[in-house]
Amino acid sequence: MAVSEQTNSSCCAQPATKPSNRLSQLSAVGRRLKTPWTVVLVIPASVALFDPAQVVPVVQFALKAFGGTLPYIAFAVLLIAWLKAAGAEASIGRAFQGRETQAIFLAAMFGGLAPFCSCEVIPFIAGLLAVGAPLPAIMAFWLSSPLIDPPTLLITAASLGWPFAIGKAIFAVGLGLFGGFAVKLLMSGGTFKNPVKTITVTGCGCGPSPFTGKPRWRFWEENTRRQTFGRQLTANALFLAKWLALAYMLEALLVTYVPADLIARVVGGEGVLPIVIAALVGMPAYLNSYVAPPLLAGLTEQGMSAGAAMSFMIAGAVSSIPAMAAVWSLVKPGVFATYLALGVSGAVMSGILFQLVI
Repeated sequence: MAVSEQTNSSCCAQPATKPSNRLSQLSAVGRRLKTPWTVVLVIPASVALFDPAQVVPVVQFALKAFGGTLPYIAFAVLLIAWLKAAGAEASIGRAFQGRETQAIFLAAMFGGLAPFCSCEVIPFIAGLLAVGAPLPAIMAFWLSSPLIDPPTLLITAASLGWPFAIGKAIFAVGLGLFGGFAVKLLMSGGTFKNPVKTITVTGCGCGPSPFTGKPRWRFWEENTRRQTFGRQLTANALFLAKWLALAYMLEALLVTYVPADLIARVVGGEGVLPIVIAALVGMPAYLNSYVAPPLLAGLTEQGMSAGAAMSFMIAGAVSSIPAMAAVWSLVKPGVFATYLALGVSGAVMSGILFQLVI
Protein backbone atom coordinates (compact mmCIF):
# COMPACT_ATOMS: atom_id res chain seq x y z
CA MET A 1 0.00 0.00 0.00
CA ALA A 2 2.83 2.38 0.83
CA VAL A 3 4.40 1.79 -2.56
CA SER A 4 1.10 2.40 -4.28
CA GLU A 5 0.54 5.65 -2.42
CA GLN A 6 4.05 6.85 -3.16
CA THR A 7 3.72 6.03 -6.83
CA ASN A 8 0.47 7.97 -7.12
CA SER A 9 1.77 10.99 -5.28
CA SER A 10 1.90 14.11 -7.44
CA CYS A 11 4.82 15.65 -5.52
CA CYS A 12 7.38 12.97 -6.24
CA ALA A 13 8.50 11.74 -9.68
CA GLN A 14 9.15 8.01 -9.57
CA PRO A 15 11.55 6.28 -11.95
CA ALA A 16 8.66 4.14 -13.26
CA THR A 17 7.04 7.21 -14.83
CA LYS A 18 10.17 8.42 -16.66
CA PRO A 19 9.81 6.23 -19.78
CA SER A 20 6.27 7.46 -20.18
CA ASN A 21 7.45 11.06 -19.84
CA ARG A 22 10.18 10.45 -22.41
CA LEU A 23 7.65 8.98 -24.82
CA SER A 24 5.39 11.97 -24.36
CA GLN A 25 8.28 14.35 -25.00
CA LEU A 26 9.37 12.43 -28.09
CA SER A 27 5.79 12.43 -29.34
CA ALA A 28 5.56 16.19 -28.84
CA VAL A 29 8.83 16.71 -30.72
CA GLY A 30 7.57 14.48 -33.52
CA ARG A 31 4.37 16.52 -33.85
CA ARG A 32 6.36 19.74 -34.05
CA LEU A 33 8.58 18.26 -36.76
CA LYS A 34 5.60 17.14 -38.87
CA THR A 35 5.14 20.53 -40.49
CA PRO A 36 5.86 21.92 -43.97
CA TRP A 37 8.70 23.96 -42.46
CA THR A 38 10.58 20.73 -41.76
CA VAL A 39 10.33 19.71 -45.41
CA VAL A 40 11.39 23.21 -46.50
CA LEU A 41 14.61 22.77 -44.50
CA VAL A 42 15.16 19.12 -45.42
CA ILE A 43 14.98 19.72 -49.18
CA PRO A 44 18.01 22.03 -49.54
CA ALA A 45 19.91 19.98 -46.95
CA SER A 46 19.33 16.84 -49.02
CA VAL A 47 20.31 18.59 -52.24
CA ALA A 48 23.49 19.86 -50.56
CA LEU A 49 24.28 16.30 -49.47
CA PHE A 50 23.59 14.47 -52.74
CA ASP A 51 24.08 17.18 -55.41
CA PRO A 52 26.02 20.13 -53.92
CA ALA A 53 26.29 21.96 -57.23
CA GLN A 54 22.51 22.44 -57.39
CA VAL A 55 21.79 23.61 -53.84
CA VAL A 56 22.29 27.32 -54.59
CA PRO A 57 20.17 27.31 -57.80
CA VAL A 58 17.38 25.40 -56.03
CA VAL A 59 17.28 27.80 -53.07
CA GLN A 60 17.55 30.87 -55.32
CA PHE A 61 14.67 29.63 -57.48
CA ALA A 62 12.45 29.11 -54.43
CA LEU A 63 13.33 32.47 -52.87
CA LYS A 64 12.75 34.37 -56.12
CA ALA A 65 9.38 32.70 -56.66
CA PHE A 66 8.31 33.32 -53.06
CA GLY A 67 9.35 36.98 -53.25
CA GLY A 68 7.35 37.47 -56.43
CA THR A 69 4.25 36.18 -54.67
CA LEU A 70 4.55 38.37 -51.55
CA PRO A 71 2.29 41.21 -52.79
CA TYR A 72 -0.45 38.68 -53.59
CA ILE A 73 0.00 37.02 -50.20
CA ALA A 74 -0.28 40.35 -48.39
CA PHE A 75 -3.48 41.33 -50.20
CA ALA A 76 -5.02 37.87 -49.74
CA VAL A 77 -4.27 37.85 -46.01
CA LEU A 78 -5.75 41.31 -45.52
CA LEU A 79 -8.86 40.43 -47.52
CA ILE A 80 -9.67 37.19 -45.71
CA ALA A 81 -9.02 38.80 -42.29
CA TRP A 82 -11.43 41.61 -43.20
CA LEU A 83 -14.13 39.16 -44.35
CA LYS A 84 -13.80 37.13 -41.15
CA ALA A 85 -13.76 40.17 -38.87
CA ALA A 86 -16.78 41.65 -40.63
CA GLY A 87 -18.72 38.40 -40.22
CA ALA A 88 -19.30 37.96 -43.94
CA GLU A 89 -20.48 34.37 -43.32
CA ALA A 90 -23.73 35.81 -42.01
CA SER A 91 -24.88 36.73 -45.52
CA ILE A 92 -23.94 33.47 -47.28
CA GLY A 93 -26.95 31.50 -46.02
CA ARG A 94 -29.32 33.84 -47.84
CA ALA A 95 -28.08 32.40 -51.13
CA PHE A 96 -29.99 29.19 -50.35
CA GLN A 97 -33.33 30.86 -49.78
CA GLY A 98 -36.03 31.34 -52.38
CA ARG A 99 -36.71 29.36 -55.52
CA GLU A 100 -34.51 26.35 -56.25
CA THR A 101 -33.13 27.56 -59.60
CA GLN A 102 -32.23 30.92 -58.12
CA ALA A 103 -30.64 29.19 -55.11
CA ILE A 104 -28.44 27.05 -57.41
CA PHE A 105 -27.10 30.12 -59.22
CA LEU A 106 -26.42 32.06 -56.01
CA ALA A 107 -24.89 29.05 -54.23
CA ALA A 108 -22.49 28.40 -57.11
CA MET A 109 -21.35 32.04 -57.11
CA PHE A 110 -21.08 32.34 -53.34
CA GLY A 111 -19.03 29.13 -53.22
CA GLY A 112 -16.03 31.03 -54.52
CA LEU A 113 -16.46 33.91 -52.08
CA ALA A 114 -17.25 32.15 -48.80
CA PRO A 115 -14.48 32.83 -46.23
CA PHE A 116 -14.90 29.47 -44.46
CA CYS A 117 -12.14 27.44 -42.93
CA SER A 118 -12.35 23.73 -43.73
CA CYS A 119 -14.07 22.78 -40.47
CA GLU A 120 -16.70 25.54 -40.79
CA VAL A 121 -18.05 24.05 -44.01
CA ILE A 122 -19.49 21.01 -42.22
CA PRO A 123 -21.67 22.81 -39.62
CA PHE A 124 -22.68 25.38 -42.23
CA ILE A 125 -23.94 22.72 -44.65
CA ALA A 126 -25.40 20.67 -41.79
CA GLY A 127 -27.48 23.65 -40.77
CA LEU A 128 -28.72 24.17 -44.32
CA LEU A 129 -29.71 20.52 -44.62
CA ALA A 130 -31.43 20.65 -41.23
CA VAL A 131 -33.63 23.56 -42.26
CA GLY A 132 -34.50 21.94 -45.60
CA ALA A 133 -32.34 23.87 -48.03
CA PRO A 134 -32.51 22.24 -51.48
CA LEU A 135 -29.88 19.57 -52.16
CA PRO A 136 -29.14 20.87 -55.71
CA ALA A 137 -28.15 24.26 -54.31
CA ILE A 138 -26.04 22.63 -51.60
CA MET A 139 -24.29 20.49 -54.23
CA ALA A 140 -23.58 23.63 -56.27
CA PHE A 141 -21.95 25.21 -53.22
CA TRP A 142 -20.04 22.01 -52.36
CA LEU A 143 -18.51 21.76 -55.83
CA SER A 144 -17.57 25.41 -56.29
CA SER A 145 -16.40 26.17 -52.74
CA PRO A 146 -13.14 24.12 -52.69
CA LEU A 147 -12.09 25.36 -56.11
CA ILE A 148 -11.67 29.07 -55.50
CA ASP A 149 -11.64 31.71 -52.79
CA PRO A 150 -9.96 35.13 -52.66
CA PRO A 151 -6.52 33.90 -51.46
CA THR A 152 -6.52 30.98 -53.92
CA LEU A 153 -7.41 33.31 -56.80
CA LEU A 154 -4.46 35.58 -56.01
CA ILE A 155 -1.97 32.74 -55.46
CA THR A 156 -3.05 31.11 -58.73
CA ALA A 157 -2.65 34.42 -60.58
CA ALA A 158 0.83 34.89 -59.13
CA SER A 159 1.96 31.43 -60.24
CA LEU A 160 0.06 30.78 -63.46
CA GLY A 161 -1.12 34.20 -64.59
CA TRP A 162 -4.44 35.99 -64.51
CA PRO A 163 -5.95 34.18 -67.53
CA PHE A 164 -5.55 30.85 -65.74
CA ALA A 165 -6.83 32.25 -62.40
CA ILE A 166 -9.88 33.88 -63.99
CA GLY A 167 -10.52 30.73 -66.02
CA LYS A 168 -10.44 28.65 -62.85
CA ALA A 169 -12.89 31.02 -61.13
CA ILE A 170 -15.27 30.80 -64.09
CA PHE A 171 -15.01 27.01 -64.16
CA ALA A 172 -15.61 26.89 -60.39
CA VAL A 173 -18.97 28.63 -60.83
CA GLY A 174 -19.66 26.56 -63.95
CA LEU A 175 -18.97 23.30 -62.12
CA GLY A 176 -21.28 24.39 -59.31
CA LEU A 177 -24.05 25.09 -61.80
CA PHE A 178 -23.40 21.83 -63.65
CA GLY A 179 -23.56 19.84 -60.41
CA GLY A 180 -26.57 21.70 -59.05
CA PHE A 181 -28.72 21.24 -62.13
CA ALA A 182 -27.54 17.63 -62.60
CA VAL A 183 -28.72 16.80 -59.06
CA LYS A 184 -31.97 18.66 -59.69
CA LEU A 185 -32.54 16.53 -62.80
CA LEU A 186 -31.77 13.32 -60.90
CA MET A 187 -34.13 14.28 -58.08
CA SER A 188 -36.91 15.02 -60.56
CA GLY A 189 -36.56 11.41 -61.71
CA GLY A 190 -36.95 10.05 -58.19
CA THR A 191 -33.28 9.76 -57.19
CA PHE A 192 -32.07 10.93 -53.77
CA LYS A 193 -35.47 10.78 -52.09
CA ASN A 194 -33.79 10.58 -48.68
CA PRO A 195 -30.19 11.76 -49.24
CA VAL A 196 -29.29 13.07 -45.79
CA LYS A 197 -27.76 11.19 -42.87
CA THR A 198 -28.87 11.99 -39.32
CA ILE A 199 -27.12 15.27 -38.60
CA THR A 200 -26.54 17.50 -35.62
CA VAL A 201 -25.80 21.16 -36.08
CA THR A 202 -22.79 22.13 -34.00
CA GLY A 203 -20.19 24.84 -34.01
CA CYS A 204 -16.49 24.25 -34.56
CA GLY A 205 -14.97 27.14 -32.69
CA CYS A 206 -13.74 28.82 -35.87
CA GLY A 207 -15.83 31.93 -35.68
CA PRO A 208 -19.39 33.22 -35.52
CA SER A 209 -22.25 31.07 -36.73
CA PRO A 210 -23.08 31.73 -40.39
CA PHE A 211 -26.79 31.75 -39.48
CA THR A 212 -26.78 34.58 -36.96
CA GLY A 213 -25.97 38.27 -37.02
CA LYS A 214 -25.32 40.68 -39.84
CA PRO A 215 -22.02 41.62 -41.50
CA ARG A 216 -20.32 44.65 -40.01
CA TRP A 217 -18.03 45.88 -42.76
CA ARG A 218 -16.63 48.71 -40.58
CA PHE A 219 -15.25 46.07 -38.23
CA TRP A 220 -12.69 48.42 -36.63
CA GLU A 221 -15.49 50.14 -34.70
CA GLU A 222 -15.86 47.07 -32.43
CA ASN A 223 -13.08 45.80 -30.20
CA THR A 224 -14.04 42.13 -30.57
CA ARG A 225 -13.98 42.37 -34.35
CA ARG A 226 -10.62 44.16 -34.27
CA GLN A 227 -9.23 41.28 -32.24
CA THR A 228 -10.68 38.79 -34.73
CA PHE A 229 -9.00 40.71 -37.55
CA GLY A 230 -5.64 40.53 -35.80
CA ARG A 231 -5.94 36.81 -35.10
CA GLN A 232 -7.01 36.01 -38.64
CA LEU A 233 -4.28 38.20 -40.13
CA THR A 234 -1.56 36.41 -38.17
CA ALA A 235 -2.96 32.91 -38.64
CA ASN A 236 -3.49 33.25 -42.39
CA ALA A 237 -0.12 34.92 -42.97
CA LEU A 238 1.66 32.04 -41.23
CA PHE A 239 -0.51 29.48 -43.03
CA LEU A 240 0.14 30.87 -46.50
CA ALA A 241 3.85 31.45 -45.86
CA LYS A 242 4.25 27.86 -44.67
CA TRP A 243 2.53 26.20 -47.60
CA LEU A 244 3.95 28.50 -50.28
CA ALA A 245 7.49 28.04 -49.01
CA LEU A 246 6.96 24.29 -49.36
CA ALA A 247 5.34 24.71 -52.78
CA TYR A 248 8.21 26.72 -54.22
CA MET A 249 10.82 24.33 -52.83
CA LEU A 250 8.98 21.45 -54.50
CA GLU A 251 8.67 23.43 -57.72
CA ALA A 252 12.42 24.08 -57.68
CA LEU A 253 13.05 20.32 -57.33
CA LEU A 254 10.59 19.58 -60.12
CA VAL A 255 12.15 22.01 -62.58
CA THR A 256 15.67 20.89 -61.67
CA TYR A 257 15.31 17.11 -61.68
CA VAL A 258 12.22 16.03 -63.65
CA PRO A 259 12.95 15.75 -67.39
CA ALA A 260 10.78 18.05 -69.48
CA ASP A 261 10.26 15.41 -72.16
CA LEU A 262 8.75 13.04 -69.59
CA ILE A 263 6.10 15.60 -68.59
CA ALA A 264 5.44 16.44 -72.24
CA ARG A 265 4.89 12.77 -73.11
CA VAL A 266 2.43 12.11 -70.27
CA VAL A 267 0.34 15.30 -70.01
CA GLY A 268 1.55 17.40 -72.93
CA GLY A 269 0.02 17.87 -76.34
CA GLU A 270 -3.32 19.18 -77.47
CA GLY A 271 -5.51 16.09 -77.34
CA VAL A 272 -8.20 15.02 -74.89
CA LEU A 273 -6.23 12.10 -73.46
CA PRO A 274 -3.69 14.23 -71.49
CA ILE A 275 -6.60 16.15 -69.95
CA VAL A 276 -8.35 12.95 -68.87
CA ILE A 277 -5.09 11.55 -67.46
CA ALA A 278 -4.47 14.78 -65.55
CA ALA A 279 -7.94 14.61 -63.96
CA LEU A 280 -7.50 10.96 -62.95
CA VAL A 281 -4.04 11.66 -61.51
CA GLY A 282 -5.23 14.84 -59.81
CA MET A 283 -7.93 13.09 -57.77
CA PRO A 284 -5.66 10.86 -55.63
CA ALA A 285 -2.65 13.19 -55.84
CA TYR A 286 -4.45 16.10 -54.17
CA LEU A 287 -2.34 19.12 -53.26
CA ASN A 288 -4.02 21.97 -51.44
CA SER A 289 -4.94 25.09 -53.37
CA TYR A 290 -1.86 26.97 -52.18
CA VAL A 291 0.68 24.29 -53.10
CA ALA A 292 -0.84 23.24 -56.44
CA PRO A 293 -0.39 26.48 -58.48
CA PRO A 294 3.42 26.73 -58.09
CA LEU A 295 3.83 23.04 -58.89
CA LEU A 296 1.60 23.32 -61.94
CA ALA A 297 3.65 26.33 -63.03
CA GLY A 298 6.69 24.07 -62.97
CA LEU A 299 4.85 21.34 -64.86
CA THR A 300 3.64 23.72 -67.57
CA GLU A 301 7.20 24.97 -68.01
CA GLN A 302 8.21 21.35 -68.51
CA GLY A 303 5.58 20.70 -71.17
CA MET A 304 2.23 20.13 -69.45
CA SER A 305 -0.64 21.47 -71.55
CA ALA A 306 -2.81 24.29 -70.19
CA GLY A 307 -5.94 22.13 -70.39
CA ALA A 308 -4.30 19.31 -68.47
CA ALA A 309 -3.16 21.77 -65.79
CA MET A 310 -6.70 23.08 -65.37
CA SER A 311 -8.13 19.57 -65.26
CA PHE A 312 -5.55 18.47 -62.66
CA MET A 313 -6.21 21.46 -60.41
CA ILE A 314 -10.00 21.18 -60.46
CA ALA A 315 -10.03 17.42 -59.91
CA GLY A 316 -7.55 17.76 -57.05
CA ALA A 317 -9.54 20.47 -55.30
CA VAL A 318 -12.77 18.48 -55.47
CA SER A 319 -10.97 15.51 -53.90
CA SER A 320 -9.56 17.53 -50.99
CA ILE A 321 -9.94 15.89 -47.58
CA PRO A 322 -12.10 18.73 -46.10
CA ALA A 323 -14.39 18.79 -49.14
CA MET A 324 -14.87 15.01 -49.22
CA ALA A 325 -15.22 14.80 -45.44
CA ALA A 326 -17.98 17.39 -45.51
CA VAL A 327 -19.93 15.44 -48.13
CA TRP A 328 -19.33 12.00 -46.59
CA SER A 329 -20.24 13.08 -43.07
CA LEU A 330 -23.61 14.56 -43.99
CA VAL A 331 -25.10 12.67 -46.94
CA LYS A 332 -25.55 9.06 -47.98
CA PRO A 333 -23.05 7.17 -50.18
CA GLY A 334 -25.05 7.69 -53.37
CA VAL A 335 -24.78 11.48 -53.04
CA PHE A 336 -21.08 11.17 -52.20
CA ALA A 337 -20.46 9.07 -55.33
CA THR A 338 -22.38 11.61 -57.40
CA TYR A 339 -20.24 14.41 -55.97
CA LEU A 340 -17.03 12.66 -57.04
CA ALA A 341 -18.40 11.75 -60.48
CA LEU A 342 -19.51 15.33 -61.10
CA GLY A 343 -16.13 16.60 -59.93
CA VAL A 344 -14.11 14.37 -62.28
CA SER A 345 -16.35 14.90 -65.31
CA GLY A 346 -16.46 18.64 -64.63
CA ALA A 347 -12.66 18.75 -64.38
CA VAL A 348 -12.28 17.02 -67.75
CA MET A 349 -14.82 19.33 -69.43
CA SER A 350 -13.14 22.40 -67.90
CA GLY A 351 -9.75 21.26 -69.16
CA ILE A 352 -11.07 20.69 -72.68
CA LEU A 353 -12.79 24.09 -72.79
CA PHE A 354 -9.73 25.87 -71.41
CA GLN A 355 -7.51 24.14 -73.96
CA LEU A 356 -9.77 25.34 -76.77
CA VAL A 357 -9.85 28.94 -75.52
CA ILE A 358 -6.16 29.40 -74.67
